[in-house]
Amino acid sequence: MTTGTLYEKIGGEKAIDAAVDLFYKKVLADDRIKHFFDGVDMKKQGKMQKNFLTFAFGGPHNYSGKNMKAAHARLIAEKGLNDSHFDAVLENLASTLRELGVADELIRQAAAVAESVRDDVVGRTA
Repeated sequence: MTTGTLYEKIGGEKAIDAAVDLFYKKVLADDRIKHFFDGVDMKKQGKMQKNFLTFAFGGPHNYSGKNMKAAHARLIAEKGLNDSHFDAVLENLASTLRELGVADELIRQAAAVAESVRDDVVGRTA
């Protein structure tokens, strides 16, 4: 495995673009979580997610969106976002990366990055 950031190891911009596109196809087909995206501009959402993952995985771009707590507060209040939904997102992310041929160790690293924001996403932090 090459040295460098997770972003580089996964394959950089092209890999992130492919992953996010496939990931949202899976998410929008998942009855556990697709309702969170009702009325969402998925083109804009995909772009924001690509920017966030690039940043979170150590890539060259800066994510300029809301912090995770602010970005998900409405979903907690209005749609009951909780750990089971977060788990479904992680499952879809792992499935996506596996389908794209990403090594298991890199999938575990990506999951660890996602886990690092769980408390903010589900509203458990101050």
